[in-house]
Amino acid sequence: MKITNVYEGVVPISSSIRNAWIDFSSMDCSIVAIESDVIRDGKPLVGYGFNSNGRYSAGEILRRRVLPRLTAAEPDSLLDEQGSLDPAKAWQVMMRNEKPGGHGERSVAVGVVDMALFDLASKIEGKPLYRYLSERHGDGQPDDSVFVYAAGGYYAPDKTLTDLQDEMRGFLDLGYDVVKMKIGGADLAEDLRRIEAVIDVLDGDGSRLAVDVNGRFDLTTALAYGRAIEPYGLFWYEEIGDPLDYHLNATVAEHYAGPIATGENLFSLQDARNLIRYGGMRPDRDTLQFDPALSYGLTEYLRIQDMLRQHGWSSRRCIPHGGHQFSLHIAAALKLGGNESYPGEFQPTGGFADDAVVEKSRVGLTDTPGIGFEGKAAFYKVLRDLHS
Repeated sequence: MKITNVYEGVVPISSSIRNAWIDFSSMDCSIVAIESDVIRDGKPLVGYGFNSNGRYSAGEILRRRVLPRLTAAEPDSLLDEQGSLDPAKAWQVMMRNEKPGGHGERSVAVGVVDMALFDLASKIEGKPLYRYLSERHGDGQPDDSVFVYAAGGYYAPDKTLTDLQDEMRGFLDLGYDVVKMKIGGADLAEDLRRIEAVIDVLDGDGSRLAVDVNGRFDLTTALAYGRAIEPYGLFWYEEIGDPLDYHLNATVAEHYAGPIATGENLFSLQDARNLIRYGGMRPDRDTLQFDPALSYGLTEYLRIQDMLRQHGWSSRRCIPHGGHQFSLHIAAALKLGGNESYPGEFQPTGGFADDAVVEKSRVGLTDTPGIGFEGKAAFYKVLRDLHS
């Protein structure tokens, strides 16, 4: 097996929405296509990857460092002992001559390519990614469906409480039982009105609503919001302060009895370990949201899972950020607690296969080899145009 061509590009995923920190008016992401010399149905097999929403495209790092190392590598250096494509070996090639630390945009660039390599490797085996992963890194018995919640509830120009409620009703109509909304982009009084409006749509059940601060709060504000929202019994209180402020997170956990979720902006094994050591996360109730697409790919995410087991955490406490097909396969294969979903945002990259059906907040997987981007027509056209 040889890599014959690698293609890189950018796709816009912009919109007028905003969270407590940023707006998405200029958001984009990187896409990659890795072509192999393996022929199926008269065509070479191609693996596809992209970076998750919330981080911009990483084209400069891809073009100058990551992809040249991959394409210059001896073909055998990318294969395992059986002669099959080994994404972990390719990961080592991509990270050659990189100093430790600084896990920001570099991790995004490597994650894009790592995704494409896993897509290609599982296609070569003729298996959907979740089965390929379960056989190699799981127990061989993947989950046949995955819990998903609908993320939305962004701030937007002229968006009213009625609009917010209608948005959430739309998620329920799609089959979701649990929804998530943004807070921290308004004052506490307004956010409480927004939260209560959504809970009304959920038949008064606050345990079906998660709220997301996107790292905005200082400690004083975090504790004030915590006191105000704790009586609602929410699904979780997410990314309360800066993702690297482990002391803030630990202090909130001491005072807020409900579940906390964080980790989507931690992009390495080392940062994830520091969260577990110093962030006050509680393995009986809290959720870890590391995003494989942003954190150096699945290769690094597997190391994170090993670390979590060593610290007594169940994989079921992990629900990745991102709302895309890659994490959906990983969730099924590694028996995670679920996966995020974006039914209405970040197109064409976000979401699952076009024929995916959500029932009672669970979605099944297909038998399409690889990640299955071919079943997401609008996005697959973008990917095909990259190399056709």
